[in-house]
Amino acid sequence: MQKFTRVAAVFMAVIWGQMAWAQAWVQIEARPNQSLGLERAADYATRLPDVNGFRLASGWFAVALGPYSEAEALARLGQLRAQRAIPSDSFISDGANFRDRFFGTGDVAALTPGTPAEPLPPLEPGEETEAEARAGERLLSREDRELIQVALKYEGFYNSIIDASFGPGTRRAMAAWQQANGYEPTGTLTTLQRAALTDAYREARESLGLAPISDAKAGIDITIPAGLVRFDRYEAPFAHYEPATDDGVKVVLISQEGDRNTMAALYDIMQTLEVVPTEGRRNLGNEEFTLIGQDDEVISHTFVRTVRGTVKGFTLVWPVSDEKRFGLALAAMQESFRPTDGVLPDTVGAGAPQDIDLLSGLEIRRPDVSRSGFFIDAGGAVLTSADVLGQCSRITLNEEAEADVVATDDALGLALLRPRAPLAPMSVARLSALEPRIQSDVAVAGYPFGGVLSAPTLTYGTLADIKGLDGDTRVARLEIASEDGDAGGPVFDGSGAVTGMLLARDAGTRQLPGSVAFAADAPVLAEFLSAHGVNPAASDSSQTMAPEDLTLLAADVTVLVSCWN
Repeated sequence: MQKFTRVAAVFMAVIWGQMAWAQAWVQIEARPNQSLGLERAADYATRLPDVNGFRLASGWFAVALGPYSEAEALARLGQLRAQRAIPSDSFISDGANFRDRFFGTGDVAALTPGTPAEPLPPLEPGEETEAEARAGERLLSREDRELIQVALKYEGFYNSIIDASFGPGTRRAMAAWQQANGYEPTGTLTTLQRAALTDAYREARESLGLAPISDAKAGIDITIPAGLVRFDRYEAPFAHYEPATDDGVKVVLISQEGDRNTMAALYDIMQTLEVVPTEGRRNLGNEEFTLIGQDDEVISHTFVRTVRGTVKGFTLVWPVSDEKRFGLALAAMQESFRPTDGVLPDTVGAGAPQDIDLLSGLEIRRPDVSRSGFFIDAGGAVLTSADVLGQCSRITLNEEAEADVVATDDALGLALLRPRAPLAPMSVARLSALEPRIQSDVAVAGYPFGGVLSAPTLTYGTLADIKGLDGDTRVARLEIASEDGDAGGPVFDGSGAVTGMLLARDAGTRQLPGSVAFAADAPVLAEFLSAHGVNPAASDSSQTMAPEDLTLLAADVTVLVSCWN
């Protein structure tokens, strides 16, 4: 019976509390100052009746609809929420917190009996408590909330969807941003903090000068950072937008006729260009490809796809020190990219100056230094000169296959390379089992000009001695005209057997005639290779090979070894 009395008392208290609401209001917004409150109240008044504005006890300025009876207020709240005419977090208020009216003509006499409270001075944004910050946050529009999430994503603290919902992920992002900027990490932004966050995002976006363009000749509609680039020229298949400021930003639109095969070929070509750094993600699909590259100076993003018999896309090149704005510009380009009718003809830009180091106006990536080498087993292992390999951050064979140094002999200048993916060479070197004859003819195969020539060059000379100038029997002296790039190349005798490997020129104080060169002889090479798990093939022929056949053999065996940094 006593329990029943307590429940009844609580029930009656609720009834009496509800009966005490002589008037009720639908409170829809509150703003931290009267100017903003007036602005929002006037805006609602153009769409809704019964709009009033009141100063709250906290110093904020509320916009409310009414007065109504409680039942009318509940019905009005549900109706306007369903119509999405008011924020979803609007609520019913009894008006006890209302003070001076600054907008509207509603009667509040019943809600403020006696002497009204003294008006409170408005809070400065930086003085907001966490509770006050949360109260202000509840009054944000959906667009305001989305903007905060977008700004947090721009700053690198938020990586989820933009849904205007301040869930745990958004709260963690807010707290991380606060901590990074010297604020208490509460996970709720004050008015001042929201302004600082969103203003920085707006300023960054405005600095890009994002603007839609319609390049009818290329057949591409896209939004580009027009404040940072300007159109320069067409050189098929590219439309070049060069830097307009010191930022060094570039945009390249890609447009040509073709199909999947054309796209796949372009995928390979683009990776040889300086605008696509070697480090980064690559993804080639059936209908599109993406190339992302980054080095110490730039970051670039290339996207290309096939569209109705054409291949179209874009490349964005950006300084690596400005990655946040790069993300803004890239997102705008990705969202707006739309192929249209039209395609760049193959002849457009045909009159532009030609340069072997350029492809349609874009610089081809070249290695820092090159040497020669030769295949010595069926898996693609290569023997070469060790003189420059210590300064390479990356080594390639024939500018395609990446390789690693697995062994060196610094005293002789030998290096053994192994490709990261097995290769299938057309032929491998066969080491001579016979001691060569002094004054016999020899030929060195190599790349004296780096990768400028697509095939190795054969240079003919004479075996001057089977030992070095200091009597070293591990090397032979040659009378032959050679270049630095020939170092590491095979030395052939007349039968096509390899009698040695050309060594790099001595960088010391000795000044030798240009026709003097040295080669590590075949037994030394065989010993070095065997010590590191490679069993080289031996030559079983002593018949003289025709020059044209030797040229073909050299092309199959000799390798361009490139050093990249």
